[in-house]
Amino acid sequence: MKNSTAIAIGGFDGMHIGHQHLFAELGEQGSIVVIETGYANLTPKKEREHFSKYPIMYLQLDEIRHLDAIGFIELLQSKFPNLEKIVVGYDFHFGKDRKYNFDDLKELFTGEVKVVDEVSLNGDSIHSHKIRAKLGIGDIKGANAFLGHNYTIRGVRESGQGIGKKELVATINLSCKDGFLLPKEGVYVTLTRIDNEEHYHPSVSFVGHRVTTDGSFAVESHILEGEVGNVEKASISFVSFIRDNKKFDSIDELKKAIKSDIAIASKELKLLQL
Repeated sequence: MKNSTAIAIGGFDGMHIGHQHLFAELGEQGSIVVIETGYANLTPKKEREHFSKYPIMYLQLDEIRHLDAIGFIELLQSKFPNLEKIVVGYDFHFGKDRKYNFDDLKELFTGEVKVVDEVSLNGDSIHSHKIRAKLGIGDIKGANAFLGHNYTIRGVRESGQGIGKKELVATINLSCKDGFLLPKEGVYVTLTRIDNEEHYHPSVSFVGHRVTTDGSFAVESHILEGEVGNVEKASISFVSFIRDNKKFDSIDELKKAIKSDIAIASKELKLLQL
């Protein structure tokens, strides 16, 4: 990373299409500098590293927010002694009270400062807060279009309520404690990756309270192509929304709904493979 000649600076939660436009300016010797606020929940912590080929350095906001413009640039040059180019977005601010912007970088940095304009899709500007809003209403396809990839959460397996395999369908129950934003409660067409496998399994997943059974909150995924063995961790990649969470009058009614969910997911995922 010390050999990097170009860096892109920002929060980069989501690593969405807009962020990718910044990364496209880096060239071969580039690095990404993440200003970590602690509020990232689309790609929390080091999840960003799944969506870029460039090495990433993390700077904690609380540790740099007191710096003035000169101090900030000196910090960057100490981290990147060969720095020739800084890439930021049009809305980038830094320093105490966010009082500095790209104009200050241009004035004080002796190399090139590239400012990337706002990026839009179908006339709608792309921002992380809009992606969060789309996930909150179950607009998975809209969120994925802004992201440029399927929204993905990761977690470790935990015990379920115990009736799935016996009375309903077998599921992988996940505990997602790494700060991921969960989408609206409901049922989704998904792809699930198990442990360190290279491929994703076609699946249907549920996020929400089990209102028909024990009322507890769950994130669970049913693999469509058969049962899986021991699982320690998994990733759920959301493709589309099927239906809202709903309380059914009986287990039989819930079974019918799950059967329908599976049919919908199977059909959509087969079409995606064509």
